Amino acid sequence: MALKLYVGNLNYNTTEDTLRSAFETFGDVVSVKIIQGKGFGFVEYGSSESAEAAKAGMDGKNLDGRPLRVSDARPQEKKSFGDRGGFNRGGFNRGERGGFGKRF
Repeated sequence: MALKLYVGNLNYNTTEDTLRSAFETFGDVVSVKIIQGKGFGFVEYGSSESAEAAKAGMDGKNLDGRPLRVSDARPQEKKSFGDRGGFNRGGFNRGERGGFGKRF
């Protein structure tokens, strides 16, 4: 089972210390990371038993006035340079739009 949990619907004023305090009642918290300005974060446990207990115990519970959404964290997807949208997407290629590709 997962050792790292996704915690969504966080109040933007919630701190990593507050999140750690709420989750450490379920076991040894290894790390806590809040993604600033996004309203979500991650809590990592030392054992899968603690993570499962926290997921069951904290999903739907209020923290700083917001009901949390807690689930297993998915692995981060690796994106290549071509996936970022740049010059060959969205009409930046001169041959696709804007009349730059053909001359009289």
